[in-house]
Amino acid sequence: MAVNPFGQVLVALVTPFTHDGEVDWNDVERLIDDVVSNGADGIVVTGTTGETSTLTDAEKVRLVEVGKKVAGSRAKIIMGGPSNETAHAIELAKKSEKAGADGIMAVTPYYNKPTQAGVLTHFRMVADATELPMLVYDIPGRAGIPIKYETILRLAKHPRIVGVKDAKGDFSEVSRVLNQTDLIYFSGDDANVLPHLAIGAVGLIGVTANIAPAPYRVIVDAVNRGDLHAATEMHKKLEPLVRAVMTHVPGTVAAKYILHGLGRISTPRVRLPLVGPEEWEAAIIEDELALVGEIPGVDMSNFSPDRNAAAGGALPKVAGTTREH
Repeated sequence: MAVNPFGQVLVALVTPFTHDGEVDWNDVERLIDDVVSNGADGIVVTGTTGETSTLTDAEKVRLVEVGKKVAGSRAKIIMGGPSNETAHAIELAKKSEKAGADGIMAVTPYYNKPTQAGVLTHFRMVADATELPMLVYDIPGRAGIPIKYETILRLAKHPRIVGVKDAKGDFSEVSRVLNQTDLIYFSGDDANVLPHLAIGAVGLIGVTANIAPAPYRVIVDAVNRGDLHAATEMHKKLEPLVRAVMTHVPGTVAAKYILHGLGRISTPRVRLPLVGPEEWEAAIIEDELALVGEIPGVDMSNFSPDRNAAAGGALPKVAGTTREH
């Protein structure tokens, strides 16, 4: 297996916003410091959970810069995304490298629905653009297409493509790739972190880890020392929180709702076209949270939801486009 340059407990960081939809840079710094202090050793900024599709290029680069400033040597900063357009993805990768990113996580080109030859070429060209190690993100539910097994084997031959974030959920394929390549795998499905680790994944890139990185640290450390019982016990304790975050509304929306209720970010705002949870969705999230027992780093007795603050979505004051060149 290749050397892991990213850490094991990685947070797919939300991007906190003010009420009017601007990035709340104070909250960004506070959240990064919080997750790193509680066990995260890697952070993916500008990914799906970070609402990459509604961030400007300038915001994406600054998130890398702020991440590096706050995390320092404590955690790796990985730029997520970066685009479904190859030229734009290359440009963002280069800018992120210059800003100090420790790695790139490139998602399958979404919406375009290219052939596997196109997928292969896209990833190779993004990987060629920098000297940074790169993960490919296999998430057919959002991208519209999978990265097929044969394509993954070919990608494994690129010297800077070192691993996969897997949200496809085909465990037999993961095992097959791990047996036939030096790629490292990260679980991209919060509910399946322990199963992924059990078959050889090195870690996770999680949404729920915004709220509770410490339990994932417990799970990963237990697996590392071969203590499946301890890992399973923490997995069970974490399960209601994972369900609250991931099951009912997009994970970003629920994660921000919970983080705000815990006082960890100033608002639960998301950018349109995302909107905050409707009343019935918020009620289901809260019902799941009521089942969360004692887990490290999270005290649900402090949870105080504000459904009014979560209602609707926001546009930034200054109109901007994702592509600024």
